[in-house]
Amino acid sequence: MAIDIGGTKIAGALVHPDGAMTAVTRRPTPRGTDADGVMAAVAEVIADLAQHPVWAQAVRCGIGSAGPVDTSRGTVSPVNIGAWREFPVQERIAAELAARGARIPVVLVGDGVAMTAAEHWLGAARGHANALCMVVSTGVGGGLILNNQLHPGPTGNAGHIGHISVAFDGEPCACGGRGCVESLASGTAIARWALAQGWTGPDPTAAGVAASAAAGDPVAVAAFDRAGRALAAAIAATATLVETDVAVIGGGVAASGDTLFAPVRRHLASYAALSFVKDLQVVPAALGTHAGLIGAAAAAMMLLPTA
Repeated sequence: MAIDIGGTKIAGALVHPDGAMTAVTRRPTPRGTDADGVMAAVAEVIADLAQHPVWAQAVRCGIGSAGPVDTSRGTVSPVNIGAWREFPVQERIAAELAARGARIPVVLVGDGVAMTAAEHWLGAARGHANALCMVVSTGVGGGLILNNQLHPGPTGNAGHIGHISVAFDGEPCACGGRGCVESLASGTAIARWALAQGWTGPDPTAAGVAASAAAGDPVAVAAFDRAGRALAAAIAATATLVETDVAVIGGGVAASGDTLFAPVRRHLASYAALSFVKDLQVVPAALGTHAGLIGAAAAAMMLLPTA
């Protein structure tokens, strides 16, 4: 059983051992309501799943949620769901499942960790024992596979590459740090920097900057080069620390293709110079919009026993 909670939608599915999904359902994430109002939408998704004939065969439940998360406590405080602050989502979902006859183990992971589990199971990190997977979108998140095991860390935030500092004298980051990858390479940061440098494209987003970069606009090209350099520095640092051999990049900014990947790979050659990291691959994520649900299921398989 997989539940994917984000700022736009709450989705659920019953996921088979080969990754095939049935009973896929979703609700829009409620706005302008309280914590219980958001939970009511989650309960509706669970109610939909409970109507499916294979409901009774579910043996685990994985929850992937926008963060911050604290998996040691089973709570979430998503930036894009204002009604939930330290909300006990794991406990509440477990109770909802039990009320419908599904007394199964439940695990919570952040969305970056879910994406990592998905890509290792069925995507671009499949077959790699050690991998870094990243989401580069409005923010920058990620997760780690070490020795073929998902490595979420004590609170579920290991691999959060967006808040590695890569610019010693860089600008302050929203997290309170300085020079973080997210403040340089997120979609928001790319668009903000391009606009500050005088870029005047018609679409003031990272997608708009990417379109201009693909057409050769020098400021847009420089914006993606700057982001690519930040990502390369963080990827190389992570690979040097834990010896990953592949970095998988997904998310909206990664949809720009070589506009992002070419500068990442070019700068990586400067940062990943030691013999045990110089062959590190950087590849696009393979699972797209399905990564959240597949990842929640994959995390449940990797982190939980059967009931």
